[in-house]
Amino acid sequence: MHCQCIVSTIIIMSKKNPDASQSGLPVSFEAAMEELAALVTQMEAGALPLEASVGAYQRGSELIKYCAAQLDKVEQQVKVLDAGMLKPFNADGEGMDA
Repeated sequence: MHCQCIVSTIIIMSKKNPDASQSGLPVSFEAAMEELAALVTQMEAGALPLEASVGAYQRGSELIKYCAAQLDKVEQQVKVLDAGMLKPFNADGEGMDA
């Protein structure tokens, strides 16, 4: 019974955005992270049957690839905005141009 609830939750989460569910992509980075966190929690609980665990692992891998691609895209945007002159972050503020 508990497994059915978990599988239902995964199905409901994937149907929140019909466009995204057709392509398998989440609507945003944040949505991907939320879904990934839910999958990890479910898998760590050990309540999923074997086939559902494999499916959750596969979906998690897809979500990780999506998130990595989104982060790469944002990094490229930051490089463009900063004219390719990224500077190391210095927490104490020394060496920063003001």
